[in-house]
Amino acid sequence: MAPTYAIFGATSGIARAVIAELARRGITLVLAGRNLPEVERIAADTHLRYGVPTHSLAFDACDLSSHGAVWTAAVACTGRLDGILVAFGTLTDQKQAEQDVAAAEAMIASNYVGVVSLVTHAANYFEKERRGVIGVISSVAGDRGRQSNYVYGSAKAGVTAFCQGLRQRLFKSGVRVVTIKPGIVDTPMTYGMKLPPLVARPERVARDIVRALYRADGDIYTPFFWRFIMLVIRMIPEPIFKRLSL
Repeated sequence: MAPTYAIFGATSGIARAVIAELARRGITLVLAGRNLPEVERIAADTHLRYGVPTHSLAFDACDLSSHGAVWTAAVACTGRLDGILVAFGTLTDQKQAEQDVAAAEAMIASNYVGVVSLVTHAANYFEKERRGVIGVISSVAGDRGRQSNYVYGSAKAGVTAFCQGLRQRLFKSGVRVVTIKPGIVDTPMTYGMKLPPLVARPERVARDIVRALYRADGDIYTPFFWRFIMLVIRMIPEPIFKRLSL
Protein backbone atom coordinates (compact mmCIF):
# COMPACT_ATOMS: atom_id res chain seq x y z
CA MET A 1 0.00 0.00 0.00
CA ALA A 2 1.44 3.34 -1.07
CA PRO A 3 1.98 5.96 1.65
CA THR A 4 -0.58 8.76 1.87
CA TYR A 5 0.31 12.38 2.54
CA ALA A 6 -2.02 15.32 3.07
CA ILE A 7 -0.96 18.76 1.85
CA PHE A 8 -2.72 21.70 3.50
CA GLY A 9 -2.34 24.90 1.51
CA ALA A 10 -2.09 22.90 -1.70
CA THR A 11 -2.35 25.90 -4.04
CA SER A 12 0.78 27.66 -2.78
CA GLY A 13 3.81 27.79 -5.06
CA ILE A 14 5.95 25.58 -2.83
CA ALA A 15 3.10 23.13 -2.24
CA ARG A 16 2.54 22.64 -5.98
CA ALA A 17 6.20 21.72 -6.43
CA VAL A 18 6.09 19.36 -3.45
CA ILE A 19 2.94 17.71 -4.82
CA ALA A 20 4.72 16.96 -8.10
CA GLU A 21 7.78 15.62 -6.26
CA LEU A 22 5.69 13.33 -4.05
CA ALA A 23 3.57 12.15 -6.97
CA ARG A 24 6.71 11.11 -8.86
CA ARG A 25 7.41 8.79 -5.92
CA GLY A 26 3.98 7.20 -6.14
CA ILE A 27 2.54 8.83 -3.02
CA THR A 28 -1.26 8.97 -2.64
CA LEU A 29 -2.22 12.59 -2.02
CA VAL A 30 -4.98 14.36 -0.12
CA LEU A 31 -4.94 18.02 -1.17
CA ALA A 32 -6.65 20.76 0.82
CA GLY A 33 -6.93 24.48 0.32
CA ARG A 34 -9.23 27.48 0.49
CA ASN A 35 -9.84 27.69 -3.27
CA LEU A 36 -11.52 24.32 -3.77
CA PRO A 37 -11.92 24.55 -7.59
CA GLU A 38 -8.19 25.22 -7.90
CA VAL A 39 -7.38 22.39 -5.50
CA GLU A 40 -9.55 20.06 -7.58
CA ARG A 41 -7.77 21.21 -10.74
CA ILE A 42 -4.36 20.48 -9.21
CA ALA A 43 -5.56 17.09 -7.98
CA ALA A 44 -6.93 16.12 -11.40
CA ASP A 45 -3.78 17.28 -13.17
CA THR A 46 -1.54 15.39 -10.73
CA HIS A 47 -3.56 12.20 -11.16
CA LEU A 48 -3.41 12.53 -14.95
CA ARG A 49 0.32 13.24 -15.08
CA TYR A 50 1.56 10.74 -12.51
CA GLY A 51 -1.21 8.17 -12.16
CA VAL A 52 -1.42 8.47 -8.37
CA PRO A 53 -4.71 8.59 -6.43
CA THR A 54 -5.62 12.13 -5.39
CA HIS A 55 -8.36 13.62 -3.21
CA SER A 56 -9.54 17.21 -2.75
CA LEU A 57 -10.86 19.06 0.29
CA ALA A 58 -11.83 22.63 1.14
CA PHE A 59 -9.76 24.08 3.95
CA ASP A 60 -9.66 27.58 5.43
CA ALA A 61 -6.76 28.16 7.82
CA CYS A 62 -8.62 30.96 9.61
CA ASP A 63 -11.84 28.98 10.16
CA LEU A 64 -10.58 27.22 13.27
CA SER A 65 -13.93 25.65 14.10
CA SER A 66 -13.81 23.64 10.86
CA HIS A 67 -10.35 22.14 11.35
CA GLY A 68 -11.47 19.09 13.29
CA ALA A 69 -13.98 18.11 10.62
CA VAL A 70 -11.50 18.75 7.80
CA TRP A 71 -8.88 16.62 9.52
CA THR A 72 -11.39 13.79 9.97
CA ALA A 73 -12.34 14.07 6.30
CA ALA A 74 -8.68 14.00 5.24
CA VAL A 75 -8.11 10.73 7.11
CA ALA A 76 -11.36 9.29 5.76
CA CYS A 77 -10.29 9.89 2.15
CA THR A 78 -7.90 6.94 2.31
CA GLY A 79 -8.47 5.43 5.74
CA ARG A 80 -5.08 6.51 7.06
CA LEU A 81 -2.43 9.20 6.72
CA ASP A 82 1.31 8.67 6.92
CA GLY A 83 2.31 12.31 6.93
CA ILE A 84 1.25 15.88 6.32
CA LEU A 85 2.78 19.08 5.04
CA VAL A 86 1.45 22.41 6.32
CA ALA A 87 2.15 24.82 3.48
CA PHE A 88 -0.33 27.65 3.96
CA GLY A 89 0.34 31.22 5.03
CA THR A 90 0.20 34.82 3.87
CA LEU A 91 2.75 37.56 3.43
CA THR A 92 1.09 40.97 3.54
CA ASP A 93 2.73 44.36 3.51
CA GLN A 94 4.81 45.09 6.62
CA LYS A 95 4.04 48.81 6.47
CA GLN A 96 0.32 48.09 6.35
CA ALA A 97 0.63 45.75 9.34
CA GLU A 98 2.46 48.48 11.29
CA GLN A 99 -0.42 50.91 10.82
CA ASP A 100 -3.42 48.59 10.70
CA VAL A 101 -3.91 46.23 13.64
CA ALA A 102 -6.44 44.20 11.64
CA ALA A 103 -3.81 43.53 8.96
CA ALA A 104 -1.29 42.42 11.59
CA GLU A 105 -3.90 40.21 13.25
CA ALA A 106 -4.82 38.60 9.93
CA MET A 107 -1.18 37.79 9.20
CA ILE A 108 -0.68 36.22 12.62
CA ALA A 109 -3.95 34.30 12.36
CA SER A 110 -3.10 32.67 9.04
CA ASN A 111 0.60 32.09 9.70
CA TYR A 112 0.50 31.01 13.35
CA VAL A 113 -2.93 30.44 14.93
CA GLY A 114 -4.21 28.42 11.98
CA VAL A 115 -1.06 26.29 11.99
CA VAL A 116 -1.34 25.56 15.72
CA SER A 117 -4.98 24.57 15.34
CA LEU A 118 -4.53 22.19 12.43
CA VAL A 119 -1.28 20.65 13.67
CA THR A 120 -2.83 19.95 17.07
CA HIS A 121 -5.42 17.75 15.37
CA ALA A 122 -2.68 16.06 13.35
CA ALA A 123 -0.47 15.53 16.40
CA ASN A 124 -3.21 13.84 18.38
CA TYR A 125 -3.93 11.51 15.44
CA PHE A 126 -0.31 10.50 14.83
CA GLU A 127 0.41 10.14 18.54
CA LYS A 128 -2.31 7.49 18.79
CA GLU A 129 -0.99 5.82 15.62
CA ARG A 130 2.58 5.93 17.02
CA ARG A 131 4.01 6.75 13.60
CA GLY A 132 4.00 9.42 10.92
CA VAL A 133 5.62 12.72 10.05
CA ILE A 134 4.38 16.28 10.47
CA GLY A 135 6.09 18.77 8.17
CA VAL A 136 5.46 22.47 8.77
CA ILE A 137 6.77 25.28 6.59
CA SER A 138 8.07 28.09 8.78
CA SER A 139 10.63 30.62 7.49
CA VAL A 140 14.11 32.01 8.06
CA ALA A 141 12.22 35.22 8.88
CA GLY A 142 11.44 33.72 12.28
CA ASP A 143 15.09 33.37 13.30
CA ARG A 144 15.46 37.02 14.27
CA GLY A 145 13.03 39.92 14.24
CA ARG A 146 13.94 42.46 11.57
CA GLN A 147 12.28 45.79 10.83
CA SER A 148 11.51 44.76 7.24
CA ASN A 149 9.14 41.92 8.19
CA TYR A 150 8.85 41.55 11.96
CA VAL A 151 5.08 40.91 12.03
CA TYR A 152 5.39 38.01 9.61
CA GLY A 153 8.64 36.94 11.27
CA SER A 154 7.07 36.88 14.72
CA ALA A 155 4.36 34.49 13.51
CA LYS A 156 6.97 32.22 11.96
CA ALA A 157 9.06 32.35 15.13
CA GLY A 158 5.98 31.17 17.01
CA VAL A 159 5.52 28.31 14.56
CA THR A 160 9.12 27.23 14.99
CA ALA A 161 8.87 27.26 18.80
CA PHE A 162 5.56 25.39 18.67
CA CYS A 163 7.09 22.68 16.48
CA GLN A 164 10.11 22.38 18.77
CA GLY A 165 7.92 21.64 21.76
CA LEU A 166 5.68 19.32 19.75
CA ARG A 167 8.74 17.41 18.51
CA GLN A 168 9.80 16.78 22.09
CA ARG A 169 6.29 15.67 23.04
CA LEU A 170 5.92 13.22 20.13
CA PHE A 171 9.44 11.78 20.14
CA LYS A 172 8.54 8.82 22.35
CA SER A 173 5.58 8.03 20.10
CA GLY A 174 7.80 7.63 17.04
CA VAL A 175 6.33 10.66 15.30
CA ARG A 176 8.73 13.00 13.51
CA VAL A 177 8.15 16.76 13.40
CA VAL A 178 10.06 18.61 10.69
CA THR A 179 10.23 22.41 10.64
CA ILE A 180 11.10 23.68 7.16
CA LYS A 181 12.73 27.10 6.95
CA PRO A 182 12.91 28.35 3.37
CA GLY A 183 14.76 31.49 2.44
CA ILE A 184 13.32 33.68 -0.31
CA VAL A 185 11.50 31.56 -2.90
CA ASP A 186 10.27 32.72 -6.31
CA THR A 187 6.54 32.07 -5.86
CA PRO A 188 3.31 34.07 -6.26
CA MET A 189 3.71 35.10 -2.58
CA THR A 190 6.81 37.11 -3.52
CA TYR A 191 5.40 38.45 -6.81
CA GLY A 192 6.20 42.14 -7.22
CA MET A 193 8.93 42.12 -4.57
CA LYS A 194 12.51 43.06 -5.39
CA LEU A 195 14.20 39.68 -5.08
CA PRO A 196 17.88 39.25 -4.14
CA PRO A 197 20.35 37.01 -6.02
CA LEU A 198 19.85 34.19 -3.48
CA VAL A 199 16.23 33.59 -4.46
CA ALA A 200 15.44 29.87 -4.94
CA ARG A 201 13.17 28.08 -7.36
CA PRO A 202 10.21 26.19 -5.82
CA GLU A 203 11.39 22.95 -7.41
CA ARG A 204 14.71 23.16 -5.55
CA VAL A 205 12.95 23.80 -2.25
CA ALA A 206 10.46 20.98 -2.92
CA ARG A 207 13.23 18.42 -3.32
CA ASP A 208 14.69 19.45 0.03
CA ILE A 209 11.27 19.26 1.68
CA VAL A 210 10.48 15.79 0.36
CA ARG A 211 13.87 14.47 1.45
CA ALA A 212 13.20 15.91 4.90
CA LEU A 213 9.74 14.37 5.09
CA TYR A 214 11.29 10.98 4.42
CA ARG A 215 14.05 11.06 7.02
CA ALA A 216 14.55 14.33 8.94
CA ASP A 217 13.46 15.16 12.47
CA GLY A 218 14.19 18.76 13.39
CA ASP A 219 14.77 22.09 11.67
CA ILE A 220 15.94 22.19 8.06
CA TYR A 221 16.92 25.22 5.99
CA THR A 222 16.34 25.33 2.27
CA PRO A 223 18.47 26.00 0.36
CA PHE A 224 21.02 24.78 2.91
CA PHE A 225 23.15 27.95 2.90
CA TRP A 226 20.42 29.87 4.73
CA ARG A 227 21.46 28.03 7.90
CA PHE A 228 24.80 29.85 7.82
CA ILE A 229 23.34 33.19 6.72
CA MET A 230 20.88 33.18 9.61
CA LEU A 231 23.56 32.03 12.04
CA VAL A 232 25.54 35.15 11.19
CA ILE A 233 22.44 37.37 11.50
CA ARG A 234 21.57 35.89 14.91
CA MET A 235 25.10 36.49 16.16
CA ILE A 236 25.15 40.23 15.37
CA PRO A 237 25.21 42.11 18.71
CA GLU A 238 22.02 44.03 19.43
CA PRO A 239 23.70 47.50 19.57
CA ILE A 240 25.00 46.94 16.04
CA PHE A 241 21.90 45.16 14.80
CA LYS A 242 19.64 48.10 15.66
CA ARG A 243 21.61 50.31 13.28
CA LEU A 244 21.34 47.96 10.30
CA SER A 245 18.71 48.14 7.58
CA LEU A 246 17.57 44.53 7.45
